[in-house]
Amino acid sequence: MRVPVVDKDHQQLMPTTPARARKWVESGKATKHWSDCGQFYVQLTSEPSGRATQDIVIGVDPGKKFSGIGVQSAKFTLYAAHLILPWLAVRDRMDARRLMRRGRRGRRIKRKVDFSKRAHRQKRFDNRRQGKLPPSIRANRQLELRVVSELCKIYPVSSIRYEYVRADVDLTSGRKKAKSGKGFSAVMVGQKWMLKQLEQFAPVAKVEGYQTASTRKYLGLTKNKVDKSQPEFNTHAVDGVAIASSHFVEYRQCHTTKVDGGNWFGSVTITPAPLKVIRRPPYSRRQLHLMLPAKRGMRRKYGGSTTRHGLRKGDLVKSPKGVGYVSGDTETQISVSDAGWKRLGQIFSKKISLIRRSNGLIVA
Repeated sequence: MRVPVVDKDHQQLMPTTPARARKWVESGKATKHWSDCGQFYVQLTSEPSGRATQDIVIGVDPGKKFSGIGVQSAKFTLYAAHLILPWLAVRDRMDARRLMRRGRRGRRIKRKVDFSKRAHRQKRFDNRRQGKLPPSIRANRQLELRVVSELCKIYPVSSIRYEYVRADVDLTSGRKKAKSGKGFSAVMVGQKWMLKQLEQFAPVAKVEGYQTASTRKYLGLTKNKVDKSQPEFNTHAVDGVAIASSHFVEYRQCHTTKVDGGNWFGSVTITPAPLKVIRRPPYSRRQLHLMLPAKRGMRRKYGGSTTRHGLRKGDLVKSPKGVGYVSGDTETQISVSDAGWKRLGQIFSKKISLIRRSNGLIVA
């Protein structure tokens, strides 16, 4: 295990051992900090003894519902993350928004008037030809991008390796399909946009799925393919580490008159690393009112991130029920939930103290 280190100007340095970081903090040579992605690091208060760095690579295994991220050097596995993507929630909310909009437009139309005299607004632009990303796919890629950006703030990242999915490749076997261009996956959408965004942090290299599988097999790593929703290292984070490790090891084919084969070149060491489960706070965005009227035709306001007690949803707080996140409120109480967004209890606001403001991420 290694602890990230930054200097007093927040320039990234090579990670150090926990024992050395502890001595620095006790002697006043460094201060303790936590990044938004849940990684502990230290910041030096004086000039470092050296600034030489080695290759540190971030591997990203994108998915539709879950993604894996790994940070790897030649000798150590530094970080691993299991991302719970908001694809399903965003898609359902977009469907609900579409229904609400359709209902409002239907209520505005005076159906007793002739069709030619109805108040139908003409389209102002051709909204059927757009190059933007779907909101659900954009939300997935933005969560991955947020975690990568936080890691680049504390590690001297030399390269980012991203698993690239092709339409003409079978995702199960990795072989090329007979009819190319007929396949489609939600993971494919927005890949070019994501690669362009990652280039702002470090040089980006594309890794295909069969390369990830072969590297994982060569390193002796196992993957849980039975239930990929499990927040453990062997579901998705293992692929992130394997993708990052492909920077240090490579399979090369050799062809001679007598020999036809290949071999692995390079070396990398996989070590235990902290695993973080990261998601967005799953609270609802602010709406004017509920979709359906309540009794007496009245509707109450719904959603939003603010509360009536000076706290925001997603804030990390300390309560008699334990440390958790603000998830709701009443007139006198605040709902506190754990990292899985399960309610710990509803507690009076005076008994709750703020630890950290919401940064848009829930880390477990």
